[in-house]
Amino acid sequence: MLLRKGRLGGIDSDVLEFISSREADAWITQADLDVDRAHLVMLQEQGLIGPQERGLIWQAISEIEADPNLLGEGEDVHEAIEAYVIARAGPSGGRMHTGRSRNDEVATCIRLALRGQMLGLFDELLSLESTLVELAARHAADLVPGFTHLQHAQPTTLGHHLLAHADALHRDCQRLEDAYSRINRSPLGAAAFASTGFPIDRDRTAELLGFDGLVENSMDAVSSRDFLLETLCALSIMMVNLSRMAEEVILWSTQEFGYLEIDDLFASTSSIMPQKKNPDTAELVRGKTGSVIGCLVSALATAKALPMSYNRDLQEITPNLWRAVSIARSALRIMDGCYQSLRFSLARLEESAGAGFSTATELADSLVRVTGIPFRTAHQIVGRLAAAGQAPNPDDLDRAGQEVAKVKPSQMGYSADMLRHALDPHGNVAVRNRPGGPAPSEVRRMVRRRRSLIRQAQKRSDQRREKAEGALQRLRKTA
Repeated sequence: MLLRKGRLGGIDSDVLEFISSREADAWITQADLDVDRAHLVMLQEQGLIGPQERGLIWQAISEIEADPNLLGEGEDVHEAIEAYVIARAGPSGGRMHTGRSRNDEVATCIRLALRGQMLGLFDELLSLESTLVELAARHAADLVPGFTHLQHAQPTTLGHHLLAHADALHRDCQRLEDAYSRINRSPLGAAAFASTGFPIDRDRTAELLGFDGLVENSMDAVSSRDFLLETLCALSIMMVNLSRMAEEVILWSTQEFGYLEIDDLFASTSSIMPQKKNPDTAELVRGKTGSVIGCLVSALATAKALPMSYNRDLQEITPNLWRAVSIARSALRIMDGCYQSLRFSLARLEESAGAGFSTATELADSLVRVTGIPFRTAHQIVGRLAAAGQAPNPDDLDRAGQEVAKVKPSQMGYSADMLRHALDPHGNVAVRNRPGGPAPSEVRRMVRRRRSLIRQAQKRSDQRREKAEGALQRLRKTA
């Protein structure tokens, strides 16, 4: 055990297993090698290591990159890498750790690895958002029932409904983009917590690794995990939004609703009931949402009372991050494929759009617009009609008006044609063409706007990837 040879002696196998982070460190092995390379380049540029020593260490790092199985024992990947480097490069390998600590090293590795995961996640999130927007364009005029309290409320369009989900996902993207700006900062060079007496260049290592700047305060740099908590929070909110989408797929695919059918690829059957087609993938998205929320709660509970600066408790936070990221990215891919292959029962949806007197609101609104009576009066008149349990005719409307407010709409200019139009679900939707409404014309306008927003977000993501991955590619090719 490399780090115990000076101050400490051997270690019991149970203790080693208890303190080891090697399983979670699989996520950051490549990041650690890149951090080592950047640190080496800076050390040589600052005259803290010679070119021959750097070359020997660099060769050992390249060997590990080609075959990570070369790494031996160690309580974490950082120790295992350093031990291999020293074994291959001799005592000169020990110079690799000049001017840094495991504390700033691990904080940098986590940020670097998380940055890469975030770049992949942006693509998956924007792909699902785009799928929803294109489905909305295709179904801009198709009627569906709108619900409040899971009761029929008003008619809307499928395009309007799908855009609601797309907009929620776009806010998720904005939250994650905002988190990225705080993730992509370098703690490297903070050392244990109090910086170092060696003349290192922190800005140079940040540049070599493609970071946007520094986590400047050396104590904050090694001890803060708020970037991680912020990411977990944003992922939890995103999973809640995905869970709502999944719940809708589950409900709408039942025989009681009959609004859509899931593709066989995203369904399963029963081990005993051969007729079953179960929405298992959607159910697992819903279930795994709880796991991601659990990761957030666990991380918050660990971080809530830690004194400055670094504490080993922080090791327990990181596995929650990697688990949440893995679940979230797979959930995005599953929901994207599921929605791309959904088959909507458009006739059933249109039939259901007018059920339950869902046009009642437009009837009340049109009474106000035509007759000038107060909305609350119109609301009471239509409520009286709704209690009767059937679609009203002009006589019914006059009778309800007389009973509620001593008025007869027909005598105030409200015609039978107006009543028929107010009760028509298509007419209900068409008149709601205000910004954000379900009218097909407004849905198509929103689709155009959201396509533009997705293109802009994808461009920002591509720029972030070009900077981050370009920097690492140049670093790895450094002679």
